[in-house]
Amino acid sequence: MPFAKSLLAGAFCFACAIAPVLAQDRLQDTVNGVIQPLMKQQDIAGMAVAITHNGQHRYFNYGVASKDTKNAVTDQTLFEIGSVSKTFTATLGAYAQARGKLSLADPASHFAPELRGSAFDSISLLNLATYTGGGLPLQFPDTADHPERMFDYYRAWKPLYPAGTQRLYSNPSIGLFGYLAARSLGQPFDELMEHTLMPGLGLKHSYVRVPKEQLGRYAQGYAKDGRPVRVGPGALDSEAYGVKTSSSDLIRFVDANLHPGKLDGDLRQAIATTHTGFYTVGGMTQGLGWEFYPYPVTVDQLLAGNSTPVAMTPNTVASLEPPRPAPANAWINKTGSTGGFGAYVAFVPGKDMGIVMLANKNYPIEERVKAAHRILAALDDQ
Repeated sequence: MPFAKSLLAGAFCFACAIAPVLAQDRLQDTVNGVIQPLMKQQDIAGMAVAITHNGQHRYFNYGVASKDTKNAVTDQTLFEIGSVSKTFTATLGAYAQARGKLSLADPASHFAPELRGSAFDSISLLNLATYTGGGLPLQFPDTADHPERMFDYYRAWKPLYPAGTQRLYSNPSIGLFGYLAARSLGQPFDELMEHTLMPGLGLKHSYVRVPKEQLGRYAQGYAKDGRPVRVGPGALDSEAYGVKTSSSDLIRFVDANLHPGKLDGDLRQAIATTHTGFYTVGGMTQGLGWEFYPYPVTVDQLLAGNSTPVAMTPNTVASLEPPRPAPANAWINKTGSTGGFGAYVAFVPGKDMGIVMLANKNYPIEERVKAAHRILAALDDQ
């Protein structure tokens, strides 16, 4: 009898040991089955995918960082993340509020003497951060797309709608929010990002301006016609779309959002603020940088919230009074693109899972959303 019990216990332990291996194999098969056909369909040279689940990270790397060098993509390869940068900008602004340097309710002109007497006397920092300032455009006009000319543009700009009534996705809007948040903290934005915020979040190889010694890790981006391209300078480029990072660092950022209790007090409060809903647009709730949906969520619901009409046209908003924290069961996400790169980040706090997808080509957002939803749905089923 003791021998039989020992045999059963051994079999049980063996089953326990192989179960995680089988789960990992299934995840590998799922990710391969999604990403490899996607890369072929969209002619993507290289992709880095990272997944976090219950505090454990998995990395899946495909293709090359550069067609010329043929260097393979790794979890240390640097990618441009485009508008995913806005979540970093939002976190910096929320950090400034946690430190008592600003309030989201403050008028934008409070931190910019250059804008006093303009429309920005009646536009709050929150309006700027949530694209509800009154119709600032997606991009600066070419004549204003320079740091020395941008304030002339803002002073002359006239709102199309009352603040807080329409959402129009805008780099000049959240870019100005980040710029003014940095002013409230008394340092340039790039320095605060690289020497305060990123290290505080545990990020080791994330940059606004990639240093020379890291250029060998910086992937080459490719335009839709195959031309090599990287992001160029512009007004508030750092604040709106300037972060370059790796899948290993970006998944750490996702972990910081999943487990903010591990951060210091001001950063913990900042994360909570970025996970607060201020307005709704259809089925999507606009947080600070992040956008979220009730979970479980269908891929059609995600596609609607990440659609071209939501991104490129004015949408009437419903104000949440008071603002509401995202529920634990929320799908929180952000897309990002530059001329030669495409990124997507999504996570579900209540399931302790998240995904980072980085590519050195700007491919359709619809395909990113569908791929991430399929992978996380499979992970949730395990």
